[in-house]
Amino acid sequence: MAFRLTSLPFFVLMMAVASAAMLVPAGHALTYGDHWTARIFLYAAILCGMLTLLVGLATRGYAPHSMPRSQLTSLTAAFAVLPVMLALPFYEAARLGQFQDAWFEMVSSFTTTGATLYDNVNRLNPSLHLWRALVGWLGGFLIWVAAISILAPMNLSGFEVRTASPDNTTGIGMRASGQATRIADPSLRLMRYSQQLAPIYGGLTLALWLGLMMAGEGALVGLCHAMSTLATSGISPTAGLHVGASGVPGEALIFVFLFFALSRRTFSRDVTGPDRTPLWRDPEIGLALVILAVVPGLLVLRHFLAAAEGVVGADPMLALQAFWGALFTGLSFLTTTGFESREWLGTSDWSGLETPGLILVGLALIGGGAATTAGGVKLLRVYALFRHGQREIERLVHPDSVGGSGADARRIRRQGAYLAWIFFMLFGLSLFGVMLLLSLTGVQFETAMILAVAALSTTGPLAQIAAENPVSYGGIPDAAQTILALAMVLGRLETLAIIALLNPEFWRD
Repeated sequence: MAFRLTSLPFFVLMMAVASAAMLVPAGHALTYGDHWTARIFLYAAILCGMLTLLVGLATRGYAPHSMPRSQLTSLTAAFAVLPVMLALPFYEAARLGQFQDAWFEMVSSFTTTGATLYDNVNRLNPSLHLWRALVGWLGGFLIWVAAISILAPMNLSGFEVRTASPDNTTGIGMRASGQATRIADPSLRLMRYSQQLAPIYGGLTLALWLGLMMAGEGALVGLCHAMSTLATSGISPTAGLHVGASGVPGEALIFVFLFFALSRRTFSRDVTGPDRTPLWRDPEIGLALVILAVVPGLLVLRHFLAAAEGVVGADPMLALQAFWGALFTGLSFLTTTGFESREWLGTSDWSGLETPGLILVGLALIGGGAATTAGGVKLLRVYALFRHGQREIERLVHPDSVGGSGADARRIRRQGAYLAWIFFMLFGLSLFGVMLLLSLTGVQFETAMILAVAALSTTGPLAQIAAENPVSYGGIPDAAQTILALAMVLGRLETLAIIALLNPEFWRD
């Protein structure tokens, strides 16, 4: 059975999974008596299933010259083309707007961005909210598996920082030295990691769903929030997590599960080589903990400094609530999830800043861990730049000093930092390009900046919370929506993967 599946193209397998997933909202709608929505999703599942069967039969004997190249191309096509198929039942069931709106919603969900054109959540029925969250959940699992089985052997998605070597600083196309390359056939590697990670991904989602329902959340809302947490999509069937019934206990549960987006070592090890370093000494976890200690601390401390000058009063209970709001929201946006704590408004008032949401823009740009569902620049790249800067400052004070901490640390400080800086500059150029294109469509500069960051970092809810006035995706021109959808795909795949596809050496047998 596994051999038959691996003989099919990767894109066909993803089409099959997407077709089968349409039965979930069909069953949900049928349970609640919404026969219209149930029929649409059922017919779409049959239609897409037949299309998948035809494409599978037509490509069954296809043998690509380069399997890694074929899989990377299929992964790119999945995020660019597969949302068209996913948008078919959504468009017919929603009966709102045009097909481009449904396509934008599916691109946003599948790339785990979580941006939505429907500011009024009551415009969509519960089954459509479930479909959005399910598509985001499947997109998160896809990037989980693809990052380890496809991108890691090619030294993409942050792996280039750890596996860089002095004789090759491009970082693209090199071989990693861990378990990912011990399996020669990329298709078998893809199948093996899918079987290994699926129980973990599904089990964590189920555990969080049960925990949210025990905290008082409804079944549908709890399931959508659980799937959105593990996928870091931030999709909610309500106006947001801050209006949920689970309250602070639910936020505390989600806070714990968000740590899986800070480092891939929380759910998978031995990818870039044997690593027995304790989890608490992981550089991504360490840097994230420092950020989560500094940012909320400064926001709360700013109010106490004003209280010491007699400008405002200081209530310890309000300070604790403000700290929790900053801590949860900070971790949520650092992992590019985009959930807002119910205490965030209190944090904003407590800090006294006019636009505290700009801090969240910086956190979203940093992003979460490499080979996780989080977007952004990634913590490992930021850590490499930090260690390189730290070493350069030491050399200014002691020019003849020798950097220690082992060969791995030296590689991260040198070649790893070089590659991290290349990616950072590419990310900045991409941000500039998206802002320029949005400005040409008539979007104002500040709005274009926030929307570009939200798309490239896959943090869709950033538009509603970062600016002084919330930005509506439905209020921008259609051309701007198309640009943002393409930017979401670019942010999900990362610029280095696109460059790898454009590299002539990559296509040369």
